[in-house]
Amino acid sequence: MNDVKKVITDCTLCYHSCGTIVTVENGRAIKVEGLPSHPLNKGKLCEKGEAMLDNIYDPNRLKYPMKRTEKGWERVSWDQALDEIASKLLSLKERYGPSVLGVFSGSIGVENLEMAGLTQRFKAAFGSPNFFSVESICYRMRIRTRQLTFGKYPTEELDSNLYILWGHNPEQSDFPLKLAIEENLKKGAKIVVIDPKRIPIADKAVMYLRIRPGTDGALALAMIHVIIKEGLYDRDFIENYTVGFDKLVTHIEPYTPEWAEKITWVCADDIRKLARLFATTKGASIYQGTCTQDQTANGTQNSRAFSILQIITGNINNPGGWVISPRLPLGNVGMGVEGEPLGADKYPLFYEIWGRKSPYGVVTCVPESVPEKLKAFFVIGGNPILSMADSNAFKEAFRKLELLVVHDMFMTETGEYAHYVLPACSHLEKWGVAYTYNVCHCLPYLMLRKKAIEPLYESWSEWKFFTELAKRLGIGDKFPWKTEEELVAYELEPTGLTFDELLHVKPEGAFYQEKKYGMEGVRFATPSRKIEIFSQALLDIGFDPLPTYLEPHRSPLSTPELLEKYPLILSTGSRNLYYTHGQFRNVKSLKEKNPEPKAEIGPETAEKYGIKDGDEIIIETNRGQVKMKASVDGRMAEGVVIVPHGWPGDANANLLTDTECREPIMGYPEIKSLLCAIRKA
Repeated sequence: MNDVKKVITDCTLCYHSCGTIVTVENGRAIKVEGLPSHPLNKGKLCEKGEAMLDNIYDPNRLKYPMKRTEKGWERVSWDQALDEIASKLLSLKERYGPSVLGVFSGSIGVENLEMAGLTQRFKAAFGSPNFFSVESICYRMRIRTRQLTFGKYPTEELDSNLYILWGHNPEQSDFPLKLAIEENLKKGAKIVVIDPKRIPIADKAVMYLRIRPGTDGALALAMIHVIIKEGLYDRDFIENYTVGFDKLVTHIEPYTPEWAEKITWVCADDIRKLARLFATTKGASIYQGTCTQDQTANGTQNSRAFSILQIITGNINNPGGWVISPRLPLGNVGMGVEGEPLGADKYPLFYEIWGRKSPYGVVTCVPESVPEKLKAFFVIGGNPILSMADSNAFKEAFRKLELLVVHDMFMTETGEYAHYVLPACSHLEKWGVAYTYNVCHCLPYLMLRKKAIEPLYESWSEWKFFTELAKRLGIGDKFPWKTEEELVAYELEPTGLTFDELLHVKPEGAFYQEKKYGMEGVRFATPSRKIEIFSQALLDIGFDPLPTYLEPHRSPLSTPELLEKYPLILSTGSRNLYYTHGQFRNVKSLKEKNPEPKAEIGPETAEKYGIKDGDEIIIETNRGQVKMKASVDGRMAEGVVIVPHGWPGDANANLLTDTECREPIMGYPEIKSLLCAIRKA
């Protein structure tokens, strides 16, 4: 007799946690559908979500713990692996102290609260401050910068009257936003696209601005100049809720549209037109891509300039603008610990603002810290050798580690360097809290991530792995939960929603707080208790308190001496809707749709170097080279090469990047605006 059930849960194949319905027959998941009632995806799934089961039931999944020996990989039991790992950790701790351990939680750890929280808890229980994640190179800088300005983190909404897609391509990387834009265009919403490539959605835009990679801050400053000079700013909002506008008025004087045109490739008249459109639209939002802020030389100041554009036009806490939505009161699994993580001394604002500390270390500091400061490293659901800037530096560093442990569903490039590789569960094989990351697009909504099937093979969840290892390290009391269900119930305690309520009464999820518009009752957790256009915190550590422009470290303007060898502008890390970073390239149905990496160049650039569409080419920087096929596309800016990330082997884009090129305030790697050369392979 068939045992068939439907499980309402979520998808964690990217950072959105869309709602799903999983059909399970005789213990095996056989079908996945979108959950119609979920406010994020409204019953629809992207290509990755539709291929979820192909990934979970892939025969190449890691099936049991493995230990690297001189003869190769050897299968071992969980008991043996944990005993040996614990013995090595205790020996290192006794000789060098606990801070020699670093831990890393990958992109699934952003979506999976338990993974990130338990990883943080483990390093703290061991006594180390060194926690790293994908947020050590992506997004966390954006959060910290907005916190500098607002004291909190306002986010963009799904629904807006004017979408400024600034280096952001929702068709490839933001499925819920793509759905929302499609609906709101029908209602009269407008789009502006700012990108070195005329992405397809730009054909529906009222403006498309082709910009030189890495110069977004100059464009933003010129827009501020126009809005102030033409008196288009919201006087009441500025007077009532901000400090520092008077200083901004004089500061912005030299940043004219003509100044920006020479830098950005965007003509002055278009800059004025965009500034006027933005300033005269209530319910307008800038949607940042990583190429505009997180991974450029001017990242912090770019984000400050974007914030100021929202502020001076009054597009804060209004429908369609940036909204300071209620925060999800989670995070009680992580623990604090004495000491500062790597990079806190060099980049103090990334670690601490007004006494509010972040658990994150600066991941660009990892390679230079092995083996003097770091001798052991855990990688939980991540692949830093592939996904972090400067793969060569990470490879060299990881070879020097005395202990490298990887917990993952598949063997990865990082796993190949590990001493132990341990099989992990998929999100359908464990319990958790499903929520929209960073109150994604202002949806204060959560549901229970329900265990739909039993763990396959010998795979363990993070809870089981850390709980069992902690017992062997003498810190078992720091992991008191007897089951995953107990852990999740503990996580939910601050929300006002219980495990049983979300399991039986509200299986489709619930809004845990109400989103509110307007400024009544809004409190800004800054020293002035207002929005800080002028940032004393930046000034205190020696940086400009008002946004300025910094040219990329390697560019036609800052390093003209490199142009003879590296004449083209390189931007790495372009997104693809079929994959999440380095994940899912094993899934046949997805790989058939996007089988190989392609470097995008314009037709004039291709002709100059004797390259035709489909030719194999070599892209080279001072750090290394990769081989990919050329995609010659008239939508591309000439003189620019855009390279996708996440591909393994000799197509790994991070063979081209360099940890020495860092954003000066928060230490993020500069990977969106380097210099390169190309040639036919």
